Amino acid sequence: MTAVRPSTHPGIILKEEFAEPLELTQAKMAEDLGVGIKTLSELYNEKRGISALMALKLARYFGTTPQFWMNLQDNYDLYQAYQKTAHKINSVPVLETA
Repeated sequence: MTAVRPSTHPGIILKEEFAEPLELTQAKMAEDLGVGIKTLSELYNEKRGISALMALKLARYFGTTPQFWMNLQDNYDLYQAYQKTAHKINSVPVLETA
């Protein structure tokens, strides 16, 4: 698994591609989503990931799919895991089948 660039945290996507262009404050979005401002702040600052429940809420709110948000999180998690354990992953042999 090699990547040209690191995967972007979904909180950064939420902030830069959705909230900022729509001029949504954390307070407004938190109120609309029924979550605390701290939750959004932690997402924006890469201290929290997108949960299944948050993916459902964001999908409804922005007219996307929950899979969009979960895929962002999955890609980020996989990239981070690989970066931390690449030497272990690369030492696993490839199974050869006949």
